[in-house]
Amino acid sequence: MRAFFQAHKKLHIWLLTDVLLLAAFLAARHQRAWMNALADHVTTPFKTALGRLWGAVPFSVMEVLYTLAGLATVAYIIWSIVAVVRARGRRGRRAYGAVLGAACAGGTVYLIFCLLWGVNYWTDGFQDKSGIHEAAVSTRELTAVTAWFAENLSDTADTVARDENGLFAVSRQEIFSCYQEVYDGAEVLFPFLEFEDQPPKAMFYSKFMSAMNFTGVYCPFTGETNLNVDAPACLLPATVAHELAHQRSFASEQECNFLAVLASTTSGNPVYAYSGWLMGYIHLSNALYEADREAWRTIRDSLPETVLTDLTDNNAYWAQYKGAASVAGQKVYDTVLKAYGDADGIRSYGTVVDLLTVYYRDAALAQ
Repeated sequence: MRAFFQAHKKLHIWLLTDVLLLAAFLAARHQRAWMNALADHVTTPFKTALGRLWGAVPFSVMEVLYTLAGLATVAYIIWSIVAVVRARGRRGRRAYGAVLGAACAGGTVYLIFCLLWGVNYWTDGFQDKSGIHEAAVSTRELTAVTAWFAENLSDTADTVARDENGLFAVSRQEIFSCYQEVYDGAEVLFPFLEFEDQPPKAMFYSKFMSAMNFTGVYCPFTGETNLNVDAPACLLPATVAHELAHQRSFASEQECNFLAVLASTTSGNPVYAYSGWLMGYIHLSNALYEADREAWRTIRDSLPETVLTDLTDNNAYWAQYKGAASVAGQKVYDTVLKAYGDADGIRSYGTVVDLLTVYYRDAALAQ
C-alpha cells in the first residue's frame, strides 16, 4: 500500500486534501451561524471584489474561462491517451495517474465552488431575513393575486417601446444600462438587500444557453452576472433582477424569482416594471391553470393584445428548444439543487407562487 501511495505521492496528497476539506465543509454546513459568518465575512466580500474587478471588462470572463477549461479538458484527454499508449509496460500505472490527476483537478474546482457558492444554500435566505414565508394558499387567493398582476401588467403594457407588430422592442443595451437602479425600491422596503450591483454581461453562447433552457447564470468564480440575450427581451429585465439577487448571495431560485418581481415592479423603471409584472403573471397563471381552468381563461382574456403578443412570442421561442439538451440541462441543475439540500429540486421554482400570493394577497383582495 505504501509503495502504491508513493508511486503518485503528490497526486494522492492533493486528492486527500480535497477529500478532507470537502468532508469538513459537509460536516459544518448544518451550523447556520458558521455558514452565515463564512458567507458574510469571507465569500461574499471576495465574490463582490471579483465582480468589481471583472465588471470593468465588457465581455463575460466566465465564458472565456469555461471555454479555456473545455479546451484544456480535451487537450488533457488527448495527451493522456497518447501517454498511455506510449507507456507500453506501464500503461496501467500511467492510466491511473491520468485519472487521478483529473480527479484532483475536478475535486479542487468543486471544493472552491462549494466555498464560494454552495455555502449560500446553508445561510439565512430572504425568507429568514424578511419574515415573509411561503405558505399554502387558497384558490380564491391565487385567483385574486393573478387577476391583480394581470391588471398591473395591462396598465404597464403601453409604457414600453414596441415594434410594428406590437412586440416588446426595448433594446438589450438600454435594459442593461439601468442595472444600478433596479433594487432601489426593494432596498427601501428591505434594507438588508442593499448591495453594490455589478454590471450584467451579455453571453456569446446565448443560443447554447437556450438549448439548455437557461436564461441567465451567476458565476461565483468571477462574481459576474451573465444573461442569455437571444431569448425574447420582454423577460430580460426581470431576469437581470433575478441574477442581481444571486449577486446578493441568495441561492434559492424561488426566492430570487420572487425578488426579481419585487425589485422590478418597485424600481420606478417602466421597462423593468412591465417585465416584473409579466414574470409574476406567468408564474401565477401557470399555477392557476392547474387549480381553476375557468378562472385562468377569464383573466387571460382580459389581457391586452400587446401582452398576449409578448406571451405568444416567448412561448414560441422556447418551444423550438424542447428536446434532449433542454431536458439534460434541467436534469443536471435539478441534481445540483437536490445535492445542496433542496429536496424539491427544480420543482422548487413553483413555490414562488406561494411567496407572491402571500406577499401580494392583501393588496389584491382589497381591490
